[in-house]
Amino acid sequence: MAQFLLQALLALTFWIGSGSSTRYNAGDHVPLFVNKVGPLHNPSETYQYYDLPFCRPEPVIEKQETLGEVLNGDRFMSSLYDLKFKEDKTDSVLCHKRLTSSEVARFRDTIAQDFYFQMYYDDLPLWGFVGKVERDYSVHGGEENAKYYLFSHLSFNVLYNADEVIGIQSLSVPSYLIDISENAEVDVQFTYSISWNLSSERSETRMDKYSQASFHPISKKIQYFSFLNSISVVVLVVGLLSLLFMRHLKNELRSSSNGDEEEKREVGWKLIQSDVFRCPRNISLLCAFLGTGAQMLILIIALFALAFTGFLYPYNRGTLLTSLVIVYTLTSVVAGYTSASFHSHFEGTKQRRSVRLAGILYTVPFFITVSVLNTVAITYGATAALPFGTIVIIILIYTLLNIPFLMLGGVLGNRFGLSEFQPPSAIKRNPREIPTQNWYRRKLYQMFLGGLVPFSAVALEWHQLYATLWGFKIYTSPGIMLFSFIVLILLSASVGVILTYIQLSGEDHEWWWRSFLCGGFAAMFMYGYGVLFYLRSDMTGFLQLSFYLGYTALFCYALFLVLGTISFLASWMFIRHIYRSVKLE
Repeated sequence: MAQFLLQALLALTFWIGSGSSTRYNAGDHVPLFVNKVGPLHNPSETYQYYDLPFCRPEPVIEKQETLGEVLNGDRFMSSLYDLKFKEDKTDSVLCHKRLTSSEVARFRDTIAQDFYFQMYYDDLPLWGFVGKVERDYSVHGGEENAKYYLFSHLSFNVLYNADEVIGIQSLSVPSYLIDISENAEVDVQFTYSISWNLSSERSETRMDKYSQASFHPISKKIQYFSFLNSISVVVLVVGLLSLLFMRHLKNELRSSSNGDEEEKREVGWKLIQSDVFRCPRNISLLCAFLGTGAQMLILIIALFALAFTGFLYPYNRGTLLTSLVIVYTLTSVVAGYTSASFHSHFEGTKQRRSVRLAGILYTVPFFITVSVLNTVAITYGATAALPFGTIVIIILIYTLLNIPFLMLGGVLGNRFGLSEFQPPSAIKRNPREIPTQNWYRRKLYQMFLGGLVPFSAVALEWHQLYATLWGFKIYTSPGIMLFSFIVLILLSASVGVILTYIQLSGEDHEWWWRSFLCGGFAAMFMYGYGVLFYLRSDMTGFLQLSFYLGYTALFCYALFLVLGTISFLASWMFIRHIYRSVKLE
């Protein structure tokens, strides 16, 4: 069984696209694959290239995609472009085509939506627009008069070094325009040109340019302002924690050691030491949340490591999604180990239920969401729709790899995990009654505050992240993103400790679930900001709306698990420390 798992993982790791170049001789055919088309402002709404009536070969040969490419919506197909290595061409005819009125209407609708196309030449991406619209408001009493033009000529500029392709650009030449404003048949001659230019750039760095260019480059001033904003919030919260909170707590511990019974009664958190370590209801579910949160945390750290090593870069054809599948599969061990270990630590029994719950807490919402979105994509005929074979492969990966790794982690957690916790004081049989709480100690207020403070520190950076995920900005600074993530973790831990202390001071010993929810509530602010980002963007249509809300919800749910786990663990260590200090004194 272990050998089978190893072989399956090795096969999966080799199923990754590559940005490396191929060596050619002069006159060798360098294949150009067409990929997809779609509206500029709707990144999830893409269609196969030949869904539009472009020139197409007979038969169309589909290139074998990797798992990540399929998940990314890529559909590579052969084309009629004959771009041979180091051979210039001028006004070469691709094909003659007579467009019917319905095909003209199809082109006109796509041009009105700013459709672009994407191709790949020697694993290098290139883009262009289908056509353009010219609007004239000077006629007919100020009414809009739009002219629609189809680009019929593509000019390729290719850079090479010795026997390798270094870069390529495509340009739609404005002088080759076909007026398709009327619903009438049109004769079109599609042509192309190619020019080769020598470059001193090495093939190892040929992908770097795609990290430095985008339709909307991110301003470094915004990044630095976000950096200063995060520093300010961290200094404020940590300063509050150290100067006020810790000093006040030390005074309370000192009063306890002096034996002043009257002062002891004034400190509420000391009165509940026999109840604060009482396990809450649904402890198995809580441990499963902790296990899944730990898995997501390790997954994010692994992705940062891949980004810093240069393995992940823009337009690396689905490598990010393939890496997500592989890392999530491997980190299932972490989920099983953490959930079983904490259950043994808190209660000591029924660890299997925690492990089983850890296996479905994220995967079940994920599969339900993806199934709904896949149905929507199939209805629209978009490339985001997963083929049946890919769905079967994903199910097999989960069944044959994720579940065994999860169970392996559970076994390791039971045998080598945390030992059963011994509370500093005996737990009473009946829980202490919780007095009526002030408004600032109530659950909803604390959850709101626990989410607002961490989110306020990373709000600007979060905007850039959404612009990268759902737009055409390229996030080129993983260092600043890593810094923002560390800030988010530190603030979630610090605010979680402060809110737990405030809750215990009100003699409320039911802190377990609240500490998790207070930390994870920052993800609710992130999702709310995502809705605002969508409303302010140019994205339209039900398909894009459903994909945006669905995948943003999955992303924020993963962060909810991570931040909730961080907040709970910080509160747990804080509570153990203060009550052990009381016992020692």
